[in-house]
Amino acid sequence: MRVTTGVLGQLVRPVLRALPRRALGAGAVAGLLLAALPRLTSADFDPRSALLLLRGAVLAFALGLTFLLDDPARQVTVAVPTRRMLRAALRTALVAPLAALWWTAVVLLIPAQARPPVGDTTLEAAAAAVVALAASAAAIRLTDEAEPGQRLAIALLATSMAAALLFPESWGLFAMPKEKWWATGHDHWAFVLAGAALVWTACGPEPVRRRRLRLTPS
Repeated sequence: MRVTTGVLGQLVRPVLRALPRRALGAGAVAGLLLAALPRLTSADFDPRSALLLLRGAVLAFALGLTFLLDDPARQVTVAVPTRRMLRAALRTALVAPLAALWWTAVVLLIPAQARPPVGDTTLEAAAAAVVALAASAAAIRLTDEAEPGQRLAIALLATSMAAALLFPESWGLFAMPKEKWWATGHDHWAFVLAGAALVWTACGPEPVRRRRLRLTPS
């Protein structure tokens, strides 16, 4: 099917209606509440505590993003002429501006005196978001599940907790500002972002169905 502006315009409304608004909204609200804790409690938060809140907010939003490609009508929409990659890209494009606004609000909710380096934390947030999107795309490509989001959210949460406990400190993925591993850790976050983006891209096209060899009597 040839993709034109008219086709995209016709797709926007049904794709927007099919978005998992509850899951995305829950992750966004949970993240905002975490980031707002310093202002809600009127407590003095240092950069270390503020960074923990930011990372918690990012994780909450990423958990919501694992539901992005959930489609209860998957067995029906698989037969439509518009490719799945285009529908998935359109979902992502519709959510991306809202995600950018959400992240801006989260950063601004952290008091300026306690705010960790914005550029580095934005890299962490982008990597976590793309990991969630890549996991969702991989689940859709490799399985027949219509709604793998819940299973992926649990897996992402468990993986994040395990990584925080088990990854070597020298990797710096969970380093704090002014620690010697901070710069190294964000080099690693950049690799995580690039790797997740490659997986996300590779899992975008429709899966190639394998031909089954049938033995017929001669």
